[in-house]
Amino acid sequence: MLRRKDAQLPGGSAPFSTKRSAVALIVGFLFLGLAGCGHVVGVLKPVPVTAPGTSRVDMLVVTTRSPSKDPGLLYTGLRDKNYSVDEISVSIPPDSARKVGEVQWPRRLPPNPEKDFTTVAVKRLPPEAAAGRAWLRRNLPKNRKVLVFVHGFNNRYEDAVYRFAQIVHDSNADAAPILFTWPSAGKLFDYNYDRESTIYSRDGLETVLRLLAEDPQVSEVTVLAHSMGTWLTMESLRQMAIRDGHVAPKIANVILASPDIDVDVFGRQFHDLGSRHPKFTVFVSQDDRALAVSRFVAGNVNRLGQIDPEAEPYRSEAQKDGITFIDLTRLKAPGADLNHDKFAASPLIVRAIGTRLVNGQSLSESQIGLGDSITILAAGTAKAVGTGAGLLVSTPLSVIDPTTRRNLGSQADDFAGQLDAATGLNGRSRESSDADPTMKAKDAR
Repeated sequence: MLRRKDAQLPGGSAPFSTKRSAVALIVGFLFLGLAGCGHVVGVLKPVPVTAPGTSRVDMLVVTTRSPSKDPGLLYTGLRDKNYSVDEISVSIPPDSARKVGEVQWPRRLPPNPEKDFTTVAVKRLPPEAAAGRAWLRRNLPKNRKVLVFVHGFNNRYEDAVYRFAQIVHDSNADAAPILFTWPSAGKLFDYNYDRESTIYSRDGLETVLRLLAEDPQVSEVTVLAHSMGTWLTMESLRQMAIRDGHVAPKIANVILASPDIDVDVFGRQFHDLGSRHPKFTVFVSQDDRALAVSRFVAGNVNRLGQIDPEAEPYRSEAQKDGITFIDLTRLKAPGADLNHDKFAASPLIVRAIGTRLVNGQSLSESQIGLGDSITILAAGTAKAVGTGAGLLVSTPLSVIDPTTRRNLGSQADDFAGQLDAATGLNGRSRESSDADPTMKAKDAR
């Protein structure tokens, strides 16, 4: 099982009140220049128009969110006791009018499909499994594979829908796309609420994965999870393994991007999956600024998405655990402001996800074509890296995507209170031995 490396905080421990002030400053600097960015609200109201050269992504969306009365929003950030299922179709602008890796939000409504992502159809389905199976019959490719996406923290319903549409289109994944969206408040400083919402949604995601695994139409399932969604994914798989003694064999591939998990927590989750677990690929980046803030807020406990997989004990553990790490630290991805969404913003990486990882194939630097911009430590090779790294308190997809950052001023007032509530320290000093030595030099610079 993966274990974190213990080390003292650089310069010794500091009063927690000082740390809290520093965190507030870090967050302020990260988002000060981004607070003015945004997009219009209500983009999910269908506009049945098309334009020459556009593409269409048809997805099934399952959610544990409460419905909204606004047809342009569809769902809120509140939790619902029931599951809701929708078919949603999104039009993608022509390749000549957009960059791979970008979500082009409308600046006004109705959107212009020649330049903007446009919702062209929405259909509410009964929550029964039969409705989902009927959608699969119409949308499964010949290989009968399914791609399930689980978004991260601070995502509204529309954020998750449009981001997944971008990933499906840009990756060229030959798989039926299914989005699982949990009740994120869609607010930057509601981390505690979002974390509890992932706990609330564990059974929902497990149910979706179980139904797919039991469906004779489906040959194989790949799960792609980002940020806080990685914790939800690991918990749902862990529940399945505990109930059944193993993860369903059809769930063949799990891809964790910028995982928001404490290293020790991930190690325990991975251990509980047992020996018959899916093939794991983990995207990490040591320059992930969103995870750096989360790491600091969480008491300087290192996050899985920010480890150096070539350092020990991660390298040795990876070989044993059979996990492939893809280190994107040296990769410069256009549009990845905080280096938290390189997996989706880099044209070559997002295409590698769709053409190789979804098909259960391994990757090499030469196959991706990025030279020394990435490091791949593939399971089962001399460079294998095992991880039992962990979940991170990461900043969400909307943090990555400047267009989803809204209402930061009203949210900032609650931030210090949430830190006090989460820790109960009220200014008392505390020490941590959880800092990663590989990050120590960076902290000192």
